[in-house]
Amino acid sequence: MRFVALSLGLLASASVYVDAQRTCGSNRSDAAVKKAAKMFRDRRPSSLQAASTTSTQATVNLHVHVITSGDSVAQGNVTDAQIATQVDVLNDAFSATGLSFTLVNTTRTLDASLYRNVGPETTYQNAMKQALRAGGPNDLNLYSVGFQSGAGAGLLGYATFPYEYEGLPWDDGVVVLDASFPGGSAEPYNLGQTATHEVGHWVGLWHTFQNGCSPVGDEVGDTPPERSPAFGCPVGRDSCSGDGVDPIHNFMDYTDDACMSEFTPGQITRLREQIAAFREVPA
Repeated sequence: MRFVALSLGLLASASVYVDAQRTCGSNRSDAAVKKAAKMFRDRRPSSLQAASTTSTQATVNLHVHVITSGDSVAQGNVTDAQIATQVDVLNDAFSATGLSFTLVNTTRTLDASLYRNVGPETTYQNAMKQALRAGGPNDLNLYSVGFQSGAGAGLLGYATFPYEYEGLPWDDGVVVLDASFPGGSAEPYNLGQTATHEVGHWVGLWHTFQNGCSPVGDEVGDTPPERSPAFGCPVGRDSCSGDGVDPIHNFMDYTDDACMSEFTPGQITRLREQIAAFREVPA
């Protein structure tokens, strides 16, 4: 483990999640979604599709980067025990996919400006990632921050997608709220499933409500279409009548951590093909 201090200033702060609903910053424009689909088609030969199987086990090296404004958990200093439990949560959630995650290192960075202000496409997140990201396309870098102000204010997390690695390799990774780690203060989002949700994006899955009730949906055939994100755990919700109840237990919806429990077989096939095409991980 290494402890570094980046030079964007130190401010007193504490992590408090005040939003009542899950918020994810991993949204892409229609043009970006179309670009991703084309890149996937171009890199997804029929042999890959036919060979895709969850019986092929693959290990992903995990690098955890803890950004803090001080020494306490309330200041972002997620404990080693919380990190170990988070790895367990990820491995349990992805157990049916054939993927497993092995923690290879933890860094701790004392910089309150980063802790407070990191958000999607900001100079703060760029500085953080350029200084800390480790490994290649098949290494998962997980950053924890406070999301207190600026573009990231109120977020639970965000991630990059596999098709984006080639163009911006230093940007690759997942960023989550420190209080969303298991045992954190972001109840009902403190069981570790925010990381599961964002890693789902990192391996190529869209939200279950992508494209609403459109037949295209999230580009996975066995997730029922969903008009909008679900919050809480609304059993029986059916926002696109006639196509099955909404997939509220899916890790890629917006429900409470305790409500999330599954990836579908179609999602598993897609994510394995995505990482084979873009992350050099066998399908």
